[in-house]
Amino acid sequence: MPGDEVREHRQRSVLPFMAAPAEVRLLRQATTAQLGQWGMPHAVEETELVVTELATNVIKHVGEGTSATLVLEWDGERLRVEVHDKSHSVPSLSAAGCDDECGRGLHLLAAVTADWGTVLTAAGKSVWCEIALGSDPVCQRTERAAAALRSYRPAGGTALEGRMRDVALKESAVELIADLLHWTASCGFDPDDVLDQAQLHYEAEPGIAA
Repeated sequence: MPGDEVREHRQRSVLPFMAAPAEVRLLRQATTAQLGQWGMPHAVEETELVVTELATNVIKHVGEGTSATLVLEWDGERLRVEVHDKSHSVPSLSAAGCDDECGRGLHLLAAVTADWGTVLTAAGKSVWCEIALGSDPVCQRTERAAAALRSYRPAGGTALEGRMRDVALKESAVELIADLLHWTASCGFDPDDVLDQAQLHYEAEPGIAA
């Protein structure tokens, strides 16, 4: 059961779980409910993505059926998401190849969060991510997209200018969307449904022309 604490202006929720595919959906639901209680519905999409990726990595790389813990902590400016497990194996961006599924997941986390890292503990490790909570969700989305596209540039590629740069960024956007659809399907979701929902969210954003 979740446990909530309030220390000064910090909110904290602790959710133990078993590493299993069915638990990932329950964790997303619990995360959505908790953010709603904290008055942060605008952070649900990004946080659900982080929770799904971290929990799925425990299933794949620590073992299905192992015990783990999700911790959500909010200090007013950033939301910290931690997943604790019993493995001392530390994930690394540099150690994962471009075609490695775990590596792709880590690159996605690095692109959509303000910061992330790993802390070794006596019982295993904690993988954490911090999500910045700005006041302008459209600006946040644009900044996250720009960071993600920069990480998808070909390794060793030269700097491009003008129209060539715009074409390269468009190609990177297509590759990023394709990778997200592959990830979506691997998690058991319908890619077409996700695209439809993304379009609805895009059109519903303030400042988006009809």
